[in-house]
Amino acid sequence: MTELKLISKQDGSLQTLIEGVIADALRSTETGIARTEARLRSFEQQYQLSTAEFLERYGNDEFQETLELDEWIGESRMLKWLQEKVEQLRGVESI
Repeated sequence: MTELKLISKQDGSLQTLIEGVIADALRSTETGIARTEARLRSFEQQYQLSTAEFLERYGNDEFQETLELDEWIGESRMLKWLQEKVEQLRGVESI
């Protein structure tokens, strides 16, 4: 566990400000997850494959590389990164 101590030169509740920033970041990241999942569903419908199956078959060189398939891979990596970010944001608590 990492602990962080912040000091503000301004009057007012720094805790409230930080909690609001974290809440905004969480909402924004969750919106990004929803958009990324929608994009992945679009690829899955177009190719009639789950993303997991596509990645496995792509890794086995069953597809010729195209810009569109690169985008699919990028979206799957983005989803993983966004999910990790949400976990981090949800794990922050004030004491």
